Amino acid sequence: MNFNQLQRPFILLLFCFISHQLAAQAVERVYHSNIHTAQLYMSGDQTGLPVYNLSGGGRLELEFDDMDANNKSYYYTYVLCDYNWQPVNISPFDYIKGFTQNRITTYRYSSLALTRYVHYQAFLPDNNSRPTRSGNYLLKVFLDGDTTKLAFTKQMLVLDPKASIAAAIVQPFTPDKYSTHQKVKFTANIQGLNSFSAAQQTKVVILQNNRWDISQRDIVPTFVRGNTLDYSAENIGIFPGGKEWRWLDLRSFRLQSDRVENATYGKNATEIFLKTDIDRNGQRYVYFPDYDGMYNIITYESINPFWQGDYATVHFYLAKPDGTQYPNKDIYLAGMFTGYQLNDKWKMTFNPETMKYETTAFMKQGYYNYTYIAVDKSDPTQKTELEGNYWETENQYTVLIYYKSFTDRSDQLIGVSSLNSRNDRPGFSF
Repeated sequence: MNFNQLQRPFILLLFCFISHQLAAQAVERVYHSNIHTAQLYMSGDQTGLPVYNLSGGGRLELEFDDMDANNKSYYYTYVLCDYNWQPVNISPFDYIKGFTQNRITTYRYSSLALTRYVHYQAFLPDNNSRPTRSGNYLLKVFLDGDTTKLAFTKQMLVLDPKASIAAAIVQPFTPDKYSTHQKVKFTANIQGLNSFSAAQQTKVVILQNNRWDISQRDIVPTFVRGNTLDYSAENIGIFPGGKEWRWLDLRSFRLQSDRVENATYGKNATEIFLKTDIDRNGQRYVYFPDYDGMYNIITYESINPFWQGDYATVHFYLAKPDGTQYPNKDIYLAGMFTGYQLNDKWKMTFNPETMKYETTAFMKQGYYNYTYIAVDKSDPTQKTELEGNYWETENQYTVLIYYKSFTDRSDQLIGVSSLNSRNDRPGFSF
């Protein structure tokens, strides 16, 4: 057997591993262009990570708009996934108690808004259908009871608390990251679990600002002391600090906020033109409260923003300080409202006449955070947010602990801990 023959299995294995890791990203998708503002969150907190506790109660809210503006039969189901968000080969009857498919029966036609749509709402889990195993779940929303007619998917977490987590945010010791990055160090106590080999049976995911696209995973414990796993190695849990997020206040289309340059109001539609953004890499860090990239559907002039909130076409502009293009870079608009998907829908176009990058987004009334991401054309894995990085930045971190015994067929989610990089939180909240 020659050297090339020896290489081939290794290359194939590496390719499968990389593909598997890439498949774990961007599992949320919208399949129909008529679906807008699809949200899944902890009840009462639109910026919260959708975590359902098997033992602690609480509910999740599912909200979305159908711009076709006629009533349809939408259903949803749960799909149990593994640690890498790949579906587990287990019958739904083994992890769902009750009906495996449920119709969404709560809907309202839009009112007070120029834009016509139907708003759908569901509280999960329903009394007739609930997950019985902890882990990662993909919520699938589809039409007419036919799972092949997918409308969109959302990620959700089901927790069975068996691990206690103690975490802290510290500055990295590495000189080139000391003033620009933040490090998450933590310990997990898994006492009570039958952990024959804790390092192999437990897995960890760290999220910054609820973002799965930049999550850190496959982290090996630094030390194992009995039932306590220590994750404190200097090279793990390090994230760029970024800067406080850009904001856009669309709570009212008539009362134009500080980021709005002007607007046009038609009989059936509204267009909003924003002030030009610039690259903030060279700016000093200044704290102000933000939503850490998330958004909140809220209005000034209506009682219920979910079916009374209006939509507008919003024009975004970004200019490089010297008025030129970024060499060998594609620029994307990003935030929770884009799903952080770097595709043609959110790619900005450079206008040589205005010397600006431009794009539009169809957005519902609310308060939004957003950023711009530059992607290297020759190496798309190289992504840079045009904000600068600062240790002082306020960010939200979540540590997820998974456990899988040697007899389990799926990964259990046994611990969730959230912490903020700043305890002082100066300034006013909105």
